[in-house]
Amino acid sequence: MSLSIGIVGLPNVGKSTLFKALTKNPIDIANYPFCTIAPNVGVVEVPDDRLQQLAVVSKSEKIIPTVIEFVDIAGLVKGASEGEGLGNEFLANIREVDAIAHVVRQFSDPDVVHVDGKVDPVSDIETINTELILKDLETITRRAADLKSKTKSGADKEALTRLAAVEKVKVGLAAGTLAARLDLTHDEKVLIQDLHLLTAKPVITVVNVDESEIGVRPAQGGSAIGGKLAIEGVRADDMVVISAKIEAELADLSDSDRQEYLTELGMSASGLDRLITKGYEVLNLITFFTSGQQETRAWTVTRGSLAPQAAGKIHTDFEQGFIRAEVIKWQDCVQYGELGCKEKGLLRTEGKEYIVQDGDVMHFRFSP
Repeated sequence: MSLSIGIVGLPNVGKSTLFKALTKNPIDIANYPFCTIAPNVGVVEVPDDRLQQLAVVSKSEKIIPTVIEFVDIAGLVKGASEGEGLGNEFLANIREVDAIAHVVRQFSDPDVVHVDGKVDPVSDIETINTELILKDLETITRRAADLKSKTKSGADKEALTRLAAVEKVKVGLAAGTLAARLDLTHDEKVLIQDLHLLTAKPVITVVNVDESEIGVRPAQGGSAIGGKLAIEGVRADDMVVISAKIEAELADLSDSDRQEYLTELGMSASGLDRLITKGYEVLNLITFFTSGQQETRAWTVTRGSLAPQAAGKIHTDFEQGFIRAEVIKWQDCVQYGELGCKEKGLLRTEGKEYIVQDGDVMHFRFSP
């Protein structure tokens, strides 16, 4: 499963520093707007301690984690929806990603200019959301006009249904509400899915703070600024507080030095690890494993997927010829090994209607 998260925000909020820390790639970072023009793309491993534990038990020759693609999209500015600051190109880049990591600035550095001349994360969010809404309004207005021409006779019932859904979204956007926050039915969401609306994408709000503030903030991302942002509709569960400077420093350290530094900061995990994990959450994804002597591997599926769908992630033949799945909880597999789980009755045989759970260790039986 190819997954991508676009890093967006106003110029000079720390997007490129964050991206460099995520991917450990050398890219251009400068104190002026639009230093990043073409989107930088980096593939990042999803941190998962369970992989190593399973690999030890299975004596695996290699470990293959699941990955997420991060796209560093150049800074947006007011007027982006009308092409200001190369806005059309940047907004097109956002349209192609699965989720958005919206970086807002809360750090104070007189040497790094803010495009609006002041540090105000709530204002940053309003600016970006407004530009995304305006672009979506442009998209949905065109679709509404097209559907209206098809419904003049009243004979095209499908077009009438689609038009009702489109008009509902159009009214909400015009009132300043993101498409993701509109009260839409499942059917209505399906009917507008092909529009790939920018404001319908899951969003993680990444608050980039001063280095001095990291040690006094809970590792989960809660903070005083979090309460302020919640007023604007940002849920604490969808927010990650980081210091991009600290994350850049951590990225350059060895594993042992990195862990020591995290301990000094009172953090159980880096901000980047929390961001990657949060990306999984907002995209409604879970991980299952296959583990053996050759390799231990993590696989990604949407929460609620059935066993044949999970099998299809490995190979389409597995899904088409699916017979059954042998399933072990990862904790049991680590404690007793696969053979021990069989002896203790902890290995289950599941059929086509089994809903895959996060952390399942699975073997699939299929008919070629």
